[in-house]
Amino acid sequence: MEWQVLESEYLFQRPWLTARREHVKLPTGAEIRDFYILEYPDFCNVIALTKEGKFLMERQYRHAQRLTAYEIPAGCVEKGEDPLAAAQRELYEETGYAGGEWSHFMTISPNAGACTNYSHTYVAFGVEQVSEQHLEVSEDIQIVLLEKEDVIRMLKNGEFHQAMMVAPLWKFAAMQHWV
Repeated sequence: MEWQVLESEYLFQRPWLTARREHVKLPTGAEIRDFYILEYPDFCNVIALTKEGKFLMERQYRHAQRLTAYEIPAGCVEKGEDPLAAAQRELYEETGYAGGEWSHFMTISPNAGACTNYSHTYVAFGVEQVSEQHLEVSEDIQIVLLEKEDVIRMLKNGEFHQAMMVAPLWKFAAMQHWV
């Protein structure tokens, strides 16, 4: 079922986004002259629970959607970086929390039809605050600790907006038999 690439051209290349146009031929013989692919770095995120069992969440403004949203800690995997190391780094930088018992939870594609990257989710039980936040100039992150009942209510009410965070949170809740 793989498509044959007849021509490929980069339209622009930036550190966090690259776009290319491909002329492709499908196994059916049909051709698509302008198929666009977005190359993003892989993402990572973490469902982090404190030693007291509270969910470590972030509240921040998301300019593309013009909304302030609750999210789990997340970020980009740097080139050559292990996704687990990236998730641990992002948690520490964005929240000042670290430690705990970590495990890989799931890897999903944000948009397999048009994007090349994956999103790697980890679960960390027993994290604790070890420092202050180490934010980038573009980050203004508020730390929020939530009870499991709050997270379930927010999931049911559609209060989380980022699909790559909603999917792991629902899966986690289901695996814990909370829903």
